[in-house]
Amino acid sequence: MKMLRLVLVLFIIAIPLVAGITFASEKAKTVDELAKMYDVSSCKQCHPKIYEEWEKSIHSHSLIGTGSTAGALKGFVGALKTTFTKSGVKETKDVKVEHFMECFKCHLPQIKDASDEVAQQIARALEDGDKATLAKVNINCLVCHNVKAIVHKWQDGEPEKGVIYGTKDGAHADKMYATLKKSIILKESVMCGQCHGLGPNFEFPQPSQCATLYGSYTHAYVPSGGTETCQECHMEDSGKGHTMPAYRDPDMLKMAMNVEVTTLGYMAVVTVKTTHKAGHRIPDG
Repeated sequence: MKMLRLVLVLFIIAIPLVAGITFASEKAKTVDELAKMYDVSSCKQCHPKIYEEWEKSIHSHSLIGTGSTAGALKGFVGALKTTFTKSGVKETKDVKVEHFMECFKCHLPQIKDASDEVAQQIARALEDGDKATLAKVNINCLVCHNVKAIVHKWQDGEPEKGVIYGTKDGAHADKMYATLKKSIILKESVMCGQCHGLGPNFEFPQPSQCATLYGSYTHAYVPSGGTETCQECHMEDSGKGHTMPAYRDPDMLKMAMNVEVTTLGYMAVVTVKTTHKAGHRIPDG
């Protein structure tokens, strides 16, 4: 009888522990749930200018981009069904998070907290051209200032829950993210290099040649004596902060390229001299 009571007590104690573990590991089942997990609307209260800049950036619609991103992702979904015959995808309902990882490791890293149902919803939105759904999730404040804020995880640990990583330690005026900690990479090019990468993603079952700017930057610009970081050019020198414009921006293009044209009025002679000043190849991807 004593043994039976002991078993019952242990079972009762274990129930909340198991329930807690299950709750902690729950993943978003819809795009809306994932968007809520990574909601950054509260950031606007204290950082209105930065928030406004971010809203204008391509990061704020990372599944759409300039339009070409959504088109490429739609093509990828189609390829899963037709070309990549070993993927196991015959219909959209077969799409899983793992199928999107080579794209979403950069375009939507928070997909790690989502179920396969979310991947299927995004796949359908891509096929249907549903930009309203695609715009709900993106690269936002929490992706850069938490998820991607630590690179050397064996040394510095995983990004902590409830922490915003910035340039100093201290308190942070937010209920969900009440602590501010310094990220040693936030102002370094490696921060951007995590997504604007080195080239082929050979770690995935179907490798792709995608972003290569960081590779160009580290293999050509730095060895030739270049010293400026991504943030210095795209945020500080441009004066556009968290808009972080790319080469399509006219002002960034002026910073990156010099074009001199000389003509002779009495002859059909045109001399064009172009000087490339960017710290990497243009364009990328």
